[in-house]
Amino acid sequence: MIGSTSKIKPTKKHSIRSAYTAVVGYAQCTRIGSAAMSDDKVLFEITEKHLNTGLRRFPVGRVRTSRVDPAQGVSYVGYPIADLATLDPEAAIFLLYNKHLPNPDELNDFKADLANRASVDPSVINVLKSLPKDGHPMEWLINGLSLLGMTGKTGDFYEDGLNLVSRSAELIANIFRIRSGWGEPIPSDPSKGLVENFVHMMGVPGADQAKLTKLLRTFYVLHMDHGGGNLSTFTGKAVASGHADQFSSLAAAMAGLYGPLHGRANQECLNFVKSVKTTDPDEIEQFVRDTLSGGGKIFGFGHAVLRAEDPRATVQYALGQEICGDDPLFKTALAMRERAVKVLKENPKISNPYPNVDAVSGTLLNASGLTESDYYTLLFGFARIAGITAQIVDERVHMRNGRGVPIYRCSYIAENQDPRRLG
Repeated sequence: MIGSTSKIKPTKKHSIRSAYTAVVGYAQCTRIGSAAMSDDKVLFEITEKHLNTGLRRFPVGRVRTSRVDPAQGVSYVGYPIADLATLDPEAAIFLLYNKHLPNPDELNDFKADLANRASVDPSVINVLKSLPKDGHPMEWLINGLSLLGMTGKTGDFYEDGLNLVSRSAELIANIFRIRSGWGEPIPSDPSKGLVENFVHMMGVPGADQAKLTKLLRTFYVLHMDHGGGNLSTFTGKAVASGHADQFSSLAAAMAGLYGPLHGRANQECLNFVKSVKTTDPDEIEQFVRDTLSGGGKIFGFGHAVLRAEDPRATVQYALGQEICGDDPLFKTALAMRERAVKVLKENPKISNPYPNVDAVSGTLLNASGLTESDYYTLLFGFARIAGITAQIVDERVHMRNGRGVPIYRCSYIAENQDPRRLG
Protein backbone atom coordinates (compact mmCIF):
# COMPACT_ATOMS: atom_id res chain seq x y z
CA MET A 1 0.00 0.00 0.00
CA ILE A 2 1.13 3.52 -0.61
CA GLY A 3 0.85 5.22 2.76
CA SER A 4 2.23 8.74 2.96
CA THR A 5 2.90 9.09 -0.78
CA SER A 6 -0.80 9.33 -1.71
CA LYS A 7 -2.23 12.78 -2.34
CA ILE A 8 -5.90 13.63 -1.85
CA LYS A 9 -6.92 17.21 -2.55
CA PRO A 10 -10.57 18.37 -2.53
CA THR A 11 -11.31 20.99 -5.21
CA LYS A 12 -14.02 23.61 -5.54
CA LYS A 13 -15.96 21.14 -7.70
CA HIS A 14 -15.95 18.66 -4.81
CA SER A 15 -13.72 16.28 -6.78
CA ILE A 16 -10.79 14.42 -5.28
CA ARG A 17 -7.67 13.61 -7.30
CA SER A 18 -5.57 10.76 -5.96
CA ALA A 19 -1.99 10.04 -7.00
CA TYR A 20 -0.63 6.60 -6.15
CA THR A 21 2.60 4.78 -6.88
CA ALA A 22 1.50 2.03 -9.27
CA VAL A 23 -0.62 1.40 -12.35
CA VAL A 24 -4.37 0.89 -12.30
CA GLY A 25 -5.43 -2.77 -12.05
CA TYR A 26 -8.75 -4.47 -12.53
CA ALA A 27 -10.43 -5.58 -9.29
CA GLN A 28 -13.27 -3.88 -7.42
CA CYS A 29 -11.01 -2.19 -4.90
CA THR A 30 -7.87 -2.65 -6.92
CA ARG A 31 -4.57 -3.99 -5.62
CA ILE A 32 -1.80 -3.50 -8.12
CA GLY A 33 1.30 -5.34 -9.34
CA SER A 34 4.85 -4.34 -8.53
CA ALA A 35 5.82 -2.54 -11.72
CA ALA A 36 8.16 0.38 -11.04
CA MET A 37 6.33 3.69 -11.51
CA SER A 38 6.83 7.32 -10.60
CA ASP A 39 5.46 8.30 -7.19
CA ASP A 40 3.77 11.28 -8.86
CA LYS A 41 1.88 9.38 -11.58
CA VAL A 42 -1.85 10.14 -11.38
CA LEU A 43 -3.81 6.90 -11.67
CA PHE A 44 -7.41 7.67 -10.89
CA GLU A 45 -9.58 10.74 -10.51
CA ILE A 46 -12.26 10.50 -7.83
CA THR A 47 -15.34 12.69 -8.22
CA GLU A 48 -18.56 12.86 -6.26
CA LYS A 49 -20.17 10.23 -8.47
CA HIS A 50 -17.63 7.70 -7.15
CA LEU A 51 -18.75 8.12 -3.53
CA ASN A 52 -20.85 5.30 -2.05
CA THR A 53 -19.90 2.93 -4.88
CA GLY A 54 -18.04 0.36 -2.77
CA LEU A 55 -14.52 1.49 -3.76
CA ARG A 56 -15.09 -0.19 -7.11
CA ARG A 57 -11.88 -0.01 -9.18
CA PHE A 58 -10.21 2.41 -6.76
CA PRO A 59 -6.46 1.62 -6.89
CA VAL A 60 -5.28 1.38 -3.28
CA GLY A 61 -2.15 -0.77 -3.29
CA ARG A 62 -0.11 -3.55 -4.81
CA VAL A 63 -0.71 -7.29 -4.85
CA ARG A 64 1.98 -9.89 -5.48
CA THR A 65 0.02 -13.15 -5.54
CA SER A 66 -2.44 -12.83 -8.43
CA ARG A 67 -4.04 -10.51 -10.93
CA VAL A 68 -7.24 -10.52 -12.99
CA ASP A 69 -6.99 -9.57 -16.65
CA PRO A 70 -10.23 -8.76 -18.54
CA ALA A 71 -9.27 -11.00 -21.46
CA GLN A 72 -7.07 -13.67 -19.89
CA GLY A 73 -8.66 -14.10 -16.47
CA VAL A 74 -6.83 -14.79 -13.23
CA SER A 75 -3.15 -15.65 -13.03
CA TYR A 76 -1.05 -16.56 -9.99
CA VAL A 77 2.34 -14.81 -9.84
CA GLY A 78 2.29 -14.57 -13.64
CA TYR A 79 1.13 -18.12 -14.43
CA PRO A 80 -2.27 -18.42 -16.17
CA ILE A 81 -4.68 -20.37 -13.99
CA ALA A 82 -5.21 -23.00 -16.69
CA ASP A 83 -1.49 -23.84 -16.49
CA LEU A 84 -1.76 -24.44 -12.75
CA ALA A 85 -5.13 -26.21 -12.50
CA THR A 86 -3.75 -29.75 -12.36
CA LEU A 87 -0.78 -29.05 -10.09
CA ASP A 88 -0.62 -30.40 -6.57
CA PRO A 89 -2.51 -27.87 -4.43
CA GLU A 90 0.58 -27.65 -2.21
CA ALA A 91 2.62 -26.46 -5.20
CA ALA A 92 0.14 -23.64 -5.83
CA ILE A 93 0.21 -22.66 -2.14
CA PHE A 94 4.01 -22.62 -2.27
CA LEU A 95 3.81 -20.36 -5.33
CA LEU A 96 1.59 -17.80 -3.60
CA TYR A 97 3.81 -17.73 -0.52
CA ASN A 98 7.22 -17.85 -2.21
CA LYS A 99 6.50 -16.34 -5.65
CA HIS A 100 8.03 -19.23 -7.57
CA LEU A 101 7.00 -22.80 -8.26
CA PRO A 102 8.79 -25.42 -6.15
CA ASN A 103 11.24 -27.92 -7.54
CA PRO A 104 10.59 -31.55 -6.53
CA ASP A 105 12.70 -31.35 -3.37
CA GLU A 106 11.09 -28.08 -2.32
CA LEU A 107 7.64 -29.51 -2.91
CA ASN A 108 8.35 -32.62 -0.86
CA ASP A 109 9.75 -30.51 1.98
CA PHE A 110 6.77 -28.14 1.82
CA LYS A 111 4.27 -31.01 1.93
CA ALA A 112 6.06 -32.43 4.94
CA ASP A 113 6.03 -29.03 6.62
CA LEU A 114 2.28 -28.63 6.09
CA ALA A 115 1.70 -32.15 7.41
CA ASN A 116 3.69 -31.38 10.55
CA ARG A 117 1.54 -28.29 11.17
CA ALA A 118 -1.81 -30.06 10.74
CA SER A 119 -2.63 -30.99 14.34
CA VAL A 120 -5.85 -29.39 15.64
CA ASP A 121 -6.47 -29.07 19.38
CA PRO A 122 -9.24 -31.55 20.39
CA SER A 123 -11.10 -28.77 22.20
CA VAL A 124 -11.85 -27.17 18.82
CA ILE A 125 -13.71 -30.28 17.65
CA ASN A 126 -15.52 -30.55 20.99
CA VAL A 127 -16.81 -26.99 20.64
CA LEU A 128 -18.00 -27.73 17.09
CA LYS A 129 -20.15 -30.51 18.51
CA SER A 130 -21.96 -27.95 20.67
CA LEU A 131 -22.84 -25.51 17.87
CA PRO A 132 -26.46 -25.25 16.71
CA LYS A 133 -27.13 -27.34 13.62
CA ASP A 134 -29.28 -24.62 12.08
CA GLY A 135 -26.30 -22.27 11.95
CA HIS A 136 -24.97 -21.86 8.40
CA PRO A 137 -21.75 -23.80 7.67
CA MET A 138 -19.96 -20.49 7.15
CA GLU A 139 -21.01 -19.37 10.62
CA TRP A 140 -19.45 -22.57 11.91
CA LEU A 141 -16.27 -21.78 9.98
CA ILE A 142 -16.07 -18.24 11.37
CA ASN A 143 -16.35 -19.64 14.89
CA GLY A 144 -13.89 -22.44 14.10
CA LEU A 145 -11.21 -20.08 12.85
CA SER A 146 -11.40 -18.12 16.08
CA LEU A 147 -11.10 -21.37 18.01
CA LEU A 148 -8.01 -22.37 16.02
CA GLY A 149 -6.50 -19.03 16.98
CA MET A 150 -7.33 -19.42 20.66
CA THR A 151 -5.68 -22.82 20.77
CA GLY A 152 -2.72 -22.45 18.44
CA LYS A 153 -1.59 -19.02 17.30
CA THR A 154 2.08 -18.02 17.43
CA GLY A 155 1.68 -14.31 16.61
CA ASP A 156 3.94 -14.71 13.56
CA PHE A 157 2.07 -13.90 10.34
CA TYR A 158 4.00 -16.37 8.18
CA GLU A 159 3.87 -19.25 10.65
CA ASP A 160 0.22 -18.70 11.49
CA GLY A 161 -0.64 -18.39 7.81
CA LEU A 162 0.72 -21.82 7.00
CA ASN A 163 -0.70 -23.24 10.23
CA LEU A 164 -4.11 -21.99 9.18
CA VAL A 165 -3.82 -23.45 5.68
CA SER A 166 -2.85 -26.82 7.12
CA ARG A 167 -5.30 -26.98 10.04
CA SER A 168 -8.30 -25.69 8.10
CA ALA A 169 -8.59 -29.10 6.41
CA GLU A 170 -9.46 -30.90 9.65
CA LEU A 171 -11.62 -28.02 10.86
CA ILE A 172 -13.73 -27.86 7.69
CA ALA A 173 -13.96 -31.65 7.26
CA ASN A 174 -15.41 -31.88 10.76
CA ILE A 175 -17.87 -29.07 10.09
CA PHE A 176 -19.20 -31.27 7.29
CA ARG A 177 -19.32 -34.42 9.43
CA ILE A 178 -20.69 -32.97 12.66
CA ARG A 179 -23.24 -30.57 11.20
CA SER A 180 -24.45 -33.14 8.64
CA GLY A 181 -24.68 -35.95 11.18
CA TRP A 182 -22.38 -38.26 9.22
CA GLY A 183 -20.82 -39.69 12.36
CA GLU A 184 -17.82 -39.22 14.62
CA PRO A 185 -14.71 -37.42 13.32
CA ILE A 186 -12.39 -39.50 11.15
CA PRO A 187 -8.76 -39.35 12.35
CA SER A 188 -6.53 -37.09 10.28
CA ASP A 189 -3.74 -38.53 8.12
CA PRO A 190 -1.80 -35.52 6.81
CA SER A 191 0.67 -37.77 4.98
CA LYS A 192 -2.03 -38.33 2.34
CA GLY A 193 -1.74 -34.73 1.15
CA LEU A 194 -3.81 -31.64 1.98
CA VAL A 195 -6.88 -32.27 -0.22
CA GLU A 196 -6.57 -36.06 -0.09
CA ASN A 197 -6.65 -35.95 3.71
CA PHE A 198 -9.56 -33.51 3.60
CA VAL A 199 -11.64 -35.90 1.48
CA HIS A 200 -10.60 -38.78 3.74
CA MET A 201 -11.72 -36.90 6.89
CA MET A 202 -15.03 -35.82 5.34
CA GLY A 203 -16.01 -39.41 4.55
CA VAL A 204 -18.89 -38.29 2.34
CA PRO A 205 -21.52 -41.06 2.38
CA GLY A 206 -21.94 -42.71 -1.01
CA ALA A 207 -19.34 -40.55 -2.76
CA ASP A 208 -16.71 -41.85 -5.15
CA GLN A 209 -13.64 -40.68 -3.22
CA ALA A 210 -11.35 -40.83 -6.25
CA LYS A 211 -13.62 -38.58 -8.33
CA LEU A 212 -14.29 -36.25 -5.41
CA THR A 213 -10.57 -35.94 -4.73
CA LYS A 214 -9.81 -35.17 -8.37
CA LEU A 215 -12.50 -32.50 -8.41
CA LEU A 216 -11.53 -30.88 -5.12
CA ARG A 217 -7.81 -30.77 -5.99
CA THR A 218 -8.71 -28.71 -9.06
CA PHE A 219 -11.42 -26.72 -7.23
CA TYR A 220 -8.91 -25.78 -4.53
CA VAL A 221 -6.33 -24.43 -6.98
CA LEU A 222 -8.92 -22.53 -9.05
CA HIS A 223 -10.40 -20.75 -6.02
CA MET A 224 -7.25 -19.92 -4.02
CA ASP A 225 -6.84 -16.28 -5.02
CA HIS A 226 -8.44 -13.61 -7.19
CA GLY A 227 -6.56 -10.33 -7.00
CA GLY A 228 -6.36 -8.13 -3.95
CA GLY A 229 -9.57 -6.13 -3.92
CA ASN A 230 -12.41 -8.65 -3.62
CA LEU A 231 -14.42 -8.24 -0.44
CA SER A 232 -13.12 -11.17 1.60
CA THR A 233 -9.45 -10.60 0.73
CA PHE A 234 -9.65 -6.86 1.31
CA THR A 235 -11.46 -7.38 4.61
CA GLY A 236 -8.88 -9.87 5.87
CA LYS A 237 -6.01 -7.56 4.99
CA ALA A 238 -7.75 -4.55 6.49
CA VAL A 239 -8.22 -6.34 9.82
CA ALA A 240 -4.63 -7.60 9.74
CA SER A 241 -3.42 -4.03 9.14
CA GLY A 242 -4.41 -3.31 12.74
CA HIS A 243 -2.02 -6.17 13.68
CA ALA A 244 -4.79 -8.61 14.46
CA ASP A 245 -3.49 -12.16 14.04
CA GLN A 246 -4.09 -14.34 10.97
CA PHE A 247 -6.88 -16.32 12.63
CA SER A 248 -8.96 -13.27 13.58
CA SER A 249 -8.26 -11.66 10.21
CA LEU A 250 -9.41 -14.77 8.35
CA ALA A 251 -12.54 -15.04 10.50
CA ALA A 252 -13.40 -11.51 9.35
CA ALA A 253 -12.53 -12.41 5.75
CA MET A 254 -14.80 -15.44 5.84
CA ALA A 255 -17.63 -13.28 7.19
CA GLY A 256 -17.22 -11.25 4.02
CA LEU A 257 -17.20 -14.40 1.89
CA TYR A 258 -20.37 -15.61 3.64
CA GLY A 259 -22.46 -12.82 2.15
CA PRO A 260 -24.79 -13.77 -0.71
CA LEU A 261 -23.26 -11.13 -3.01
CA HIS A 262 -19.79 -12.65 -2.73
CA GLY A 263 -19.20 -16.29 -1.85
CA ARG A 264 -22.58 -17.95 -2.27
CA ALA A 265 -22.84 -17.62 -6.04
CA ASN A 266 -22.01 -21.27 -6.80
CA GLN A 267 -24.85 -22.32 -4.51
CA GLU A 268 -27.28 -20.05 -6.36
CA CYS A 269 -26.01 -21.28 -9.74
CA LEU A 270 -26.70 -24.91 -8.87
CA ASN A 271 -30.22 -24.02 -7.75
CA PHE A 272 -30.70 -22.15 -11.04
CA VAL A 273 -29.50 -25.12 -13.12
CA LYS A 274 -31.90 -27.35 -11.19
CA SER A 275 -34.76 -24.99 -12.03
CA VAL A 276 -34.22 -25.46 -15.79
CA LYS A 277 -35.48 -29.07 -15.60
CA THR A 278 -34.36 -30.11 -19.08
CA THR A 279 -31.23 -31.09 -20.99
CA ASP A 280 -32.67 -30.20 -24.42
CA PRO A 281 -30.69 -27.23 -25.85
CA ASP A 282 -33.69 -25.65 -27.59
CA GLU A 283 -35.81 -25.86 -24.44
CA ILE A 284 -32.91 -24.40 -22.43
CA GLU A 285 -32.63 -21.47 -24.84
CA GLN A 286 -36.35 -20.78 -24.48
CA PHE A 287 -36.03 -21.02 -20.70
CA VAL A 288 -33.29 -18.37 -20.78
CA ARG A 289 -35.41 -16.09 -22.96
CA ASP A 290 -38.45 -16.52 -20.74
CA THR A 291 -36.41 -15.86 -17.61
CA LEU A 292 -34.97 -12.63 -19.01
CA SER A 293 -38.31 -11.39 -20.35
CA GLY A 294 -39.77 -11.95 -16.91
CA GLY A 295 -37.08 -9.82 -15.29
CA GLY A 296 -35.12 -12.77 -13.90
CA LYS A 297 -31.38 -13.33 -13.73
CA ILE A 298 -29.23 -15.88 -15.51
CA PHE A 299 -26.92 -17.09 -12.75
CA GLY A 300 -23.33 -18.02 -13.52
CA PHE A 301 -22.83 -15.69 -16.47
CA GLY A 302 -21.03 -12.36 -16.54
CA HIS A 303 -18.17 -10.98 -14.45
CA ALA A 304 -17.21 -7.59 -13.02
CA VAL A 305 -13.80 -7.70 -14.71
CA LEU A 306 -13.65 -10.43 -17.36
CA ARG A 307 -14.81 -9.89 -20.93
CA ALA A 308 -14.40 -13.52 -22.03
CA GLU A 309 -15.23 -16.97 -20.67
CA ASP A 310 -13.61 -17.38 -17.28
CA PRO A 311 -10.65 -19.78 -17.76
CA ARG A 312 -11.60 -21.40 -14.44
CA ALA A 313 -14.98 -22.26 -15.97
CA THR A 314 -13.26 -23.67 -19.06
CA VAL A 315 -11.17 -25.97 -16.86
CA GLN A 316 -14.24 -27.13 -14.95
CA TYR A 317 -16.31 -27.86 -18.06
CA ALA A 318 -13.49 -30.12 -19.31
CA LEU A 319 -13.19 -31.79 -15.92
CA GLY A 320 -16.95 -32.34 -15.80
CA GLN A 321 -16.91 -34.11 -19.14
CA GLU A 322 -14.26 -36.41 -17.69
CA ILE A 323 -15.76 -37.26 -14.30
CA CYS A 324 -19.53 -36.78 -14.68
CA GLY A 325 -20.31 -36.37 -18.37
CA ASP A 326 -23.56 -38.36 -18.10
CA ASP A 327 -24.95 -36.42 -15.13
CA PRO A 328 -28.22 -34.72 -16.19
CA LEU A 329 -27.51 -31.47 -14.34
CA PHE A 330 -24.05 -31.28 -15.89
CA LYS A 331 -25.61 -31.80 -19.32
CA THR A 332 -27.93 -28.88 -18.58
CA ALA A 333 -25.02 -26.68 -17.45
CA LEU A 334 -23.04 -27.65 -20.55
CA ALA A 335 -25.91 -26.72 -22.86
CA MET A 336 -26.34 -23.43 -20.97
CA ARG A 337 -22.73 -22.62 -21.86
CA GLU A 338 -23.77 -22.32 -25.51
CA ARG A 339 -27.41 -21.27 -25.43
CA ALA A 340 -27.31 -18.75 -22.58
CA VAL A 341 -24.34 -17.01 -24.18
CA LYS A 342 -26.18 -16.90 -27.51
CA VAL A 343 -29.19 -15.16 -25.93
CA LEU A 344 -27.18 -12.81 -23.72
CA LYS A 345 -25.07 -11.66 -26.67
CA GLU A 346 -28.22 -10.28 -28.27
CA ASN A 347 -28.32 -7.56 -25.60
CA PRO A 348 -25.72 -4.87 -26.47
CA LYS A 349 -25.77 -3.62 -22.89
CA ILE A 350 -24.25 -6.88 -21.60
CA SER A 351 -20.45 -6.52 -21.71
CA ASN A 352 -19.72 -10.10 -20.68
CA PRO A 353 -22.27 -12.80 -21.57
CA TYR A 354 -19.85 -15.65 -20.83
CA PRO A 355 -19.75 -18.24 -18.03
CA ASN A 356 -17.87 -17.41 -14.85
CA VAL A 357 -16.27 -19.80 -12.35
CA ASP A 358 -19.58 -20.42 -10.58
CA ALA A 359 -21.53 -21.46 -13.69
CA VAL A 360 -20.66 -25.14 -13.34
CA SER A 361 -18.75 -25.61 -10.05
CA GLY A 362 -21.87 -26.33 -7.98
CA THR A 363 -23.08 -28.82 -10.58
CA LEU A 364 -19.76 -30.69 -10.39
CA LEU A 365 -19.84 -30.77 -6.59
CA ASN A 366 -23.40 -32.08 -6.66
CA ALA A 367 -22.51 -34.80 -9.18
CA SER A 368 -19.55 -35.86 -7.02
CA GLY A 369 -21.65 -36.55 -3.94
CA LEU A 370 -21.73 -33.16 -2.20
CA THR A 371 -25.41 -32.54 -2.74
CA GLU A 372 -26.07 -30.00 0.03
CA SER A 373 -25.39 -26.61 -1.58
CA ASP A 374 -25.21 -24.74 1.74
CA TYR A 375 -21.69 -26.17 2.10
CA TYR A 376 -20.33 -24.90 -1.21
CA THR A 377 -19.17 -21.55 0.15
CA LEU A 378 -17.33 -23.50 2.86
CA LEU A 379 -15.29 -25.22 0.14
CA PHE A 380 -14.66 -21.83 -1.48
CA GLY A 381 -13.39 -20.58 1.88
CA PHE A 382 -11.16 -23.63 2.35
CA ALA A 383 -9.32 -22.70 -0.84
CA ARG A 384 -9.36 -18.92 -0.41
CA ILE A 385 -7.68 -19.18 3.02
CA ALA A 386 -4.43 -19.92 1.17
CA GLY A 387 -4.57 -16.78 -0.96
CA ILE A 388 -5.69 -14.40 1.76
CA THR A 389 -3.10 -15.58 4.28
CA ALA A 390 -0.38 -15.24 1.63
CA GLN A 391 -1.48 -11.69 0.84
CA ILE A 392 -1.52 -10.83 4.55
CA VAL A 393 2.07 -12.10 4.85
CA ASP A 394 3.07 -9.87 1.93
CA GLU A 395 1.43 -6.77 3.41
CA ARG A 396 2.55 -7.33 6.98
CA VAL A 397 6.05 -8.75 6.45
CA HIS A 398 7.43 -7.84 3.02
CA MET A 399 5.97 -4.63 1.63
CA ARG A 400 7.57 -1.20 2.12
CA ASN A 401 10.98 -2.78 2.63
CA GLY A 402 9.71 -4.91 5.49
CA ARG A 403 7.88 -2.14 7.34
CA GLY A 404 4.52 -3.44 6.17
CA VAL A 405 1.44 -1.61 4.95
CA PRO A 406 0.08 0.97 7.45
CA ILE A 407 -3.25 0.44 9.15
CA TYR A 408 -6.08 0.91 6.66
CA ARG A 409 -7.76 4.27 7.17
CA CYS A 410 -9.86 5.56 4.27
CA SER A 411 -11.75 8.85 4.32
CA TYR A 412 -15.50 9.44 4.45
CA ILE A 413 -17.13 12.79 3.67
CA ALA A 414 -19.77 13.93 6.15
CA GLU A 415 -23.34 14.15 4.83
CA ASN A 416 -26.47 15.74 6.33
CA GLN A 417 -24.50 16.93 9.36
CA ASP A 418 -24.94 20.71 9.39
CA PRO A 419 -23.82 22.25 12.69
CA ARG A 420 -26.52 22.48 15.37
CA ARG A 421 -26.75 22.91 19.13
CA LEU A 422 -28.99 21.90 21.98
CA GLY A 423 -31.24 24.66 23.32
